[in-house]
Amino acid sequence: MTTISPVDRGTVDVPAIHRRAIIVDGHCDTPYRLKRARLGIADRDHAAQVDLDTLQSSGITASFFAAYVPPYYAGRGAHAYANALIDVIEKAAAAHPDQLLLGRTSDDIRRAKQRAMVALMIGVEGGHAIEDSLETLSALYGRGARYMTLTHVNTNNWADSSGDGPRHGGLTRFGREVVAAMNDLGMIVDISHVADTTYYHVLETSRVTPIASHSSSRALANHPRNMSDAMLRDLATVGGVCMVNFFSAFIDPDAARIVVASKDLGKPPMPGPNEELPDDTRSWDDYCRWFATLRCPRGTIDTIVDHIAHIAAVAGVETVGIGSDFDGVPLLPSGVEDAAALPRLTGRMLERGFHENEVEKILGGNFMRVFEQVEAAARR
Repeated sequence: MTTISPVDRGTVDVPAIHRRAIIVDGHCDTPYRLKRARLGIADRDHAAQVDLDTLQSSGITASFFAAYVPPYYAGRGAHAYANALIDVIEKAAAAHPDQLLLGRTSDDIRRAKQRAMVALMIGVEGGHAIEDSLETLSALYGRGARYMTLTHVNTNNWADSSGDGPRHGGLTRFGREVVAAMNDLGMIVDISHVADTTYYHVLETSRVTPIASHSSSRALANHPRNMSDAMLRDLATVGGVCMVNFFSAFIDPDAARIVVASKDLGKPPMPGPNEELPDDTRSWDDYCRWFATLRCPRGTIDTIVDHIAHIAAVAGVETVGIGSDFDGVPLLPSGVEDAAALPRLTGRMLERGFHENEVEKILGGNFMRVFEQVEAAARR
């Protein structure tokens, strides 16, 4: 367990830690922003939370760029949309070969570290992207996807979501086949967004530990997108990692309360906005205007550390990672306005009493352990 106590600021050496550590951001929605705005990763954009400059300033070794498929595309070309986002990721890496490396393996991440580059990794967000086909799942793996978030805010044909009404009581038989196929491929199973029942079916089904690529603590911010203490402890028993989401609506308790009260979660979905834009019928600007009407508090950099510390206390420091959700959320905490603020977060963890070796685990060591286990267990 981590003992949280203040330490002398003079003992904090953030640059040294960032030089040593492999730092992995579990979830980043920059490809979706680039596609919407028709921009390149180095282009200036006032709305950017991640671009080439902030990536380089962040110290991040690898960022999982999401091939996010809005639920609108379920049954309307979801696989094609996922491929279009993967095209965006590949184009970003190809345009900047001296700074960015398109990664597929844990060795690629280590190579990026050695070369002082950033590895762009691919994660598919939304299981509807496979269009109920194991062959399509395999094709996405072939394109470089190394995790898949089983659902987004929509319950799909084989897995229940935390943001939608239950239809299956968790995973269907085919959903269990999807998880097994992901294990065989060497694709990480991501349980962010799924219903609690789906999560426990994953634990029963998967022979390799899952991750939550961008989720936080439900005990601190009571939103169904977050993980309960019981879920965190159960994740720890299989060696999994919960990568803390930075979105104020998922980490600030008052913001979570406001967002949950703004709609009837757990009931069949209705048209309209959601805190994570459930369809493609509303523009991002419209969504941001709607979210602004909720007047949610922002939270602070310490709010993020509160979640990291709580998960470490409940489930062990080996169970914590970071999954920012940069460029996929409209309200980041004060002090973490973009990726360049990551060293500040590292400093706050140290100031709050985490030891340097614990911080290195949280920044990326824990994720790398899981990734390497998933690769080793593959039956391709």
